[in-house]
Amino acid sequence: MGRPLLRLLTEFFGKSTLESEKTGPIEKQKMSNVVIIKGKNIFSSANEVNDKIIAHMYTLGLTTLTGQAKLKDCFHSFLPARDKIGIKINTIGGKGISTRPNVALCLANSLSENHGGDGEIILWDRTNRELREAGYKLNWNRGGIKIFGTDTHGIGYNRNLVSHLNIGSLFSSIQADQISSSISLAILKDHGLAGVTAGMKNYFGSVHNPNKYHDTNCDPYVAEVFDTNPIKKKHKLSILDGLIIQYHRGPSFHSRWADKQGILIFGFDPVAADSIGWQIIEKLRAKKGLPSLREENREPRYLKTAEKMGLGIADIDKIKIKEVEV
Repeated sequence: MGRPLLRLLTEFFGKSTLESEKTGPIEKQKMSNVVIIKGKNIFSSANEVNDKIIAHMYTLGLTTLTGQAKLKDCFHSFLPARDKIGIKINTIGGKGISTRPNVALCLANSLSENHGGDGEIILWDRTNRELREAGYKLNWNRGGIKIFGTDTHGIGYNRNLVSHLNIGSLFSSIQADQISSSISLAILKDHGLAGVTAGMKNYFGSVHNPNKYHDTNCDPYVAEVFDTNPIKKKHKLSILDGLIIQYHRGPSFHSRWADKQGILIFGFDPVAADSIGWQIIEKLRAKKGLPSLREENREPRYLKTAEKMGLGIADIDKIKIKEVEV
């Protein structure tokens, strides 16, 4: 992995040397930038997260990543005007380890206020049942931010098969037809097969047959699904939800191996963001006396595959990290 893990993690979570700078699309950068925002005292005694702190974390994450002072300028720096924006959340883990409604709606409301009307924003995932179980109130109406699953009547999967490398899938009509830009707001967690599931693997929830893509630690499938036109051409930003991280026995929720980190991770480069998420999981595993993912033969090799495919940077030596605490 380049530098020794102990030294690497010390650099990640010690004093950052990254200066705030304006970043652009990953293909224009020699190095990729990832921003980690930590919310101090973000959890209440009832295990709820503070909405004001979440909003501040989004603001700091986006302004630090883009180098813009105002949220409006942040969004317009990477989202074209009059875009229809999809926010792909992750609710497969139930309330214990899913994108919380207030976390997702905070981002959606900020987009609505600073980029365009809320009628152009869709919060979505695979099924309406999973959305409801995670606490979401569905909304199919023209007014307000839309919230619904691919299994909604009249939505479903686009009938055109996307065949690419080892991938042959039908894509959710939301991802394929209803949006022009996509944000992956993914839960960061351990995965029994892939090693790590984060921003890139979140898009497995956009295809009709994700079960086909879990052999050989999901490599090369995570990279190849992301490389398809419905995703690669629309993806604009990865945000990893590390408020609570499932660092072992994922992707389902097990409180014994879940840690309240209170962080959000931001990156234009989906590979770099997920690579930093991987290192955070390794840090937690080491702290708890667990073997590394490599020792368990489930290192997320798909990240290196994605780098070779030109999707982003997995090489830790080429990723700059800025950490801010609020």
